[in-house]
Amino acid sequence: MSGETTSIDYVMEKASGPHFSGLRSPTAAACSSAFADGNAPRQPFVIGVSGGTASGKTTVCDMIIQQLHDHRVVLVNQDSFYRGLNTEELKRVHEYNFDHPDAFDTEQLLDCVQKLKSGQTVQLPIYDFKQHRRSSDSFRQVNASDVIILEGILVFHDQRVRNHMNMKIFVDTDADVRLARRIRRDTVERGRDVNSVLEQYAKFVKPAFDDFVLPSKKYADVIIPRGGDNHVAIDLIVQHIRTKLGEHDLCKIYPNVYVIQSTFQIRGMHTLIRDRDISKHDFVFYSDRLIRLVVEHGLGHLPFTEKQVVTPTASIYTGVDFCKKLCGVSIIRSGESMENALRACCKGIKIGKILIHRDGDDGKQLIYEKLPKDIAERHVLLLDPVLGTGNSASHAIELLLRKGVPESHIIFLNLISAPEGIHCVCKRFPSLKIVTSEIDVALNEEFRVVPGMGEFGDRYFGTDD
Repeated sequence: MSGETTSIDYVMEKASGPHFSGLRSPTAAACSSAFADGNAPRQPFVIGVSGGTASGKTTVCDMIIQQLHDHRVVLVNQDSFYRGLNTEELKRVHEYNFDHPDAFDTEQLLDCVQKLKSGQTVQLPIYDFKQHRRSSDSFRQVNASDVIILEGILVFHDQRVRNHMNMKIFVDTDADVRLARRIRRDTVERGRDVNSVLEQYAKFVKPAFDDFVLPSKKYADVIIPRGGDNHVAIDLIVQHIRTKLGEHDLCKIYPNVYVIQSTFQIRGMHTLIRDRDISKHDFVFYSDRLIRLVVEHGLGHLPFTEKQVVTPTASIYTGVDFCKKLCGVSIIRSGESMENALRACCKGIKIGKILIHRDGDDGKQLIYEKLPKDIAERHVLLLDPVLGTGNSASHAIELLLRKGVPESHIIFLNLISAPEGIHCVCKRFPSLKIVTSEIDVALNEEFRVVPGMGEFGDRYFGTDD
């Protein structure tokens, strides 16, 4: 790469194909199985959206997709999996029941969902509603995503499809409204006349709704009356999805572990600093940006007191006062890369240092320590960009405890964490907090974080040549 700072937009454009976060890395299979529960690839969040014909399912899906703009979302329509009609069926198309479960190729739908959940790219068929058959020469390519939305009138009918869903939504709209919408849609978009639409509705659509669609309503986790007009319900659903997407499995085990919310900007910066071919200038620039975000998030976990001030308009503003008794402690030498961001956020903050000899994965020998004399009275931000085995971090934490720092007053800040390190630290020190920007897959046989970003200190300070 050139020495000039690489544009985030450029990285986003290059990453427009199938996306894998650290937790979906294909190297996971080669990693240690000792922490299988914590290291399993994170599955995408699968949402099923069902309801009667023209109930507003697509509108609801579009609103969810628009609000989840920081995540990759793919919409899979059940309509794409209509079986193509043969010659005999085409001759009697007006007698064909398109609302019956047998009209869909459910096996192919299941295959597509399973591939998407495993991180593969799939090609969805395109169905021609005027010709009543699939296009033979065109497909819609769908990439691996954070969220998969399965939309269709009968997506709840088959238990095998339901079993893949993390959330099931039923869009409930008045029958008269649905009929009016269907008439408008089929006449305008599908080239049918009103009489044929009404005949099909009375003969097939209404009975199928009563027999198959309405009974599947009982499987729904959320029922949305009025469809896309119900903004309150959709906002609550999106909030729930965001919570689930931002919650790593280890955060469920250890409530003292906090991963900052991932966005395309954060993923873009991770993409850059993990690239082995990035220039030192760019590595430092984007590492500093990420470190600043981690520090800001860590400061948000400090205690505060309410404070009132008088504004220039002679009004009273009720806010909060920052924690006064605070210091940083960096684990030399990688931790020193985080000191500038801490100083930029906390003017005049005291920063201590700890040097631990890292012999293999041992990290037991204390070489040097210089800490504020009154550190026992302070909240401590412990700085180290990479949490690997957790041995060095545990040794540093033990030193702080011996100096009189309460365990609950320690916040450990790092850019990436290995599950093994989180297990090690959190089991021994359940009262401290860990704040990180991403949890990686595991440690390899050399105790290096995978996929990781190499020796952070060497890359940051330019000593890796």
